[in-house]
Amino acid sequence: MTRFPFFQRVSAAPTTPRPAPVSRNFDIAELYDGPLALPAAAEEGQSRLDEKLRQAYFWIVNTAIISPHYDIEYDDGPAPQFQVGDSKRLLTLPSAQSYSSYVLLPLLAFATRSKCLFVGGPGRGKTASAILMGVLAGSPVREVRRAMQHGHPQMTIADLLGNPLPADLVSAQSVDAIRIAWRPWLGMRVKIVDEYNRIPTRTQSALLTVMGDNYAEVLGQIYECPSAAWYLTANDDAGGGTYQVIEALRDRIDVVVQALSFNPRFLDELILRIEENVRPEEVVPREILFDETEVDQLVAAVRAMPLLPEVRHRIEFFASQFELMEPAGATFEYMSKDTARLSGVDWAQVTAADGGRDRLKDIGTQTLNGVSVRNLMTLVSFSKAMAFFRGADAVGLEDVRQVLPFVLRDKLHPDRDAPFFGLPENAAYRTDAIAWLRHLFDLSCEEYDRLDLDRNDPVRDLAQQFAAGLDGLGEREVRTRLTQIERLIEERVSGRKLYGPLYDELLHLKYLHQRYTNYLAWLGSRP
Repeated sequence: MTRFPFFQRVSAAPTTPRPAPVSRNFDIAELYDGPLALPAAAEEGQSRLDEKLRQAYFWIVNTAIISPHYDIEYDDGPAPQFQVGDSKRLLTLPSAQSYSSYVLLPLLAFATRSKCLFVGGPGRGKTASAILMGVLAGSPVREVRRAMQHGHPQMTIADLLGNPLPADLVSAQSVDAIRIAWRPWLGMRVKIVDEYNRIPTRTQSALLTVMGDNYAEVLGQIYECPSAAWYLTANDDAGGGTYQVIEALRDRIDVVVQALSFNPRFLDELILRIEENVRPEEVVPREILFDETEVDQLVAAVRAMPLLPEVRHRIEFFASQFELMEPAGATFEYMSKDTARLSGVDWAQVTAADGGRDRLKDIGTQTLNGVSVRNLMTLVSFSKAMAFFRGADAVGLEDVRQVLPFVLRDKLHPDRDAPFFGLPENAAYRTDAIAWLRHLFDLSCEEYDRLDLDRNDPVRDLAQQFAAGLDGLGEREVRTRLTQIERLIEERVSGRKLYGPLYDELLHLKYLHQRYTNYLAWLGSRP
């Protein structure tokens, strides 16, 4: 144990001050409530878990990982801003509690059992950060280090997963009788793969099965892996390395976090660690360790965080911006970037034919692809985790805005030949993916506000009308609704160019029209 208690000092609770609960008088009726009183206990447990998660964050960021980069900014009122350098970049001093993405995003991956990729140059603390996450899950440091998989060019599937027992290879009468000595890391609740882009392609495929489907297979034998948080490291996120990372494996990664450069102003902390022979992962305070039950409760509490409709609508509007590629398909449903990609036709040739829209105004022209279902699910999960971590009652728009760039960093690919990137004032967005993605979301929200979609969205109104159910609707009402849909489509397409949100609106209206048409046919078939 170090002679300096500083290394095990945990932030005093509450780390996020909240109003004291309102006292209330005792009601004798509560004696008869029985199980109905349980939600209050559940709320107390949730509060304890989010407080513990915040204490873990503050211990890591203030003691373990030297990361003075508070790039996840929240404001509660005016925030001082300063223009710096020839580029006039803004230095903002947030007016509310803000966070370091390098520490917080891996912690949110822990709380959601997601897959986090650390990227950055050698010696920036990627592996040490991953080990800390394993220790937080209650595993001894030695066990975490031994279970960590180190990618190397000669790594085989047997190295990764396990070997058949030699005695069984000699005596077994069938493949099913061969037992496998499985690698212990497969049973860990936090799995770490160091330098995953140095693993051979064939072994990457086996790793993909474990990451994606939670099981390992050798000679037909199956090992079911427990749900786990994953941490992978690489010196870059471009997919390079000794071996090119297969696309499916890259797609399984939920969030990408960059290890930013060390600030020499904090050299004194490094000197103290050398003098005291302290490694942060070896002195993690017991108060911030999570046992298996707590992790299960944490994951469940994060999933239960409500996401308000007004926030969901803005996510929907943002996601609808990117998939449309009008020249790619002759069939309406196939006018997508994915159709163009699958065709093998040169991308520049397809975009050259897309001359109808304003390519500076349309943010969809800035990307080579759209947002997948998995991307949207991850975005929602991390937005819930962010709101839970902050002690909020529900997911706010700023929670989405802050996590979105880290979720989509390796998923929404920029088209650097787009006119947007050719403007001198946008040159930095070519290299700063986080700022570019956040800027995309801001532009989308501005357009959403301009269209006043919170108050005026007739497509949403028709969808809510349909969601109320079809039971009891007569033929006359159904035909009235079909006419409403057709008139709205006519109004929407009249004299307007096709942009992504309109494209998704039209597909939604076609879906509603088809559902009512099928119901009308069912009504007519009844005796």
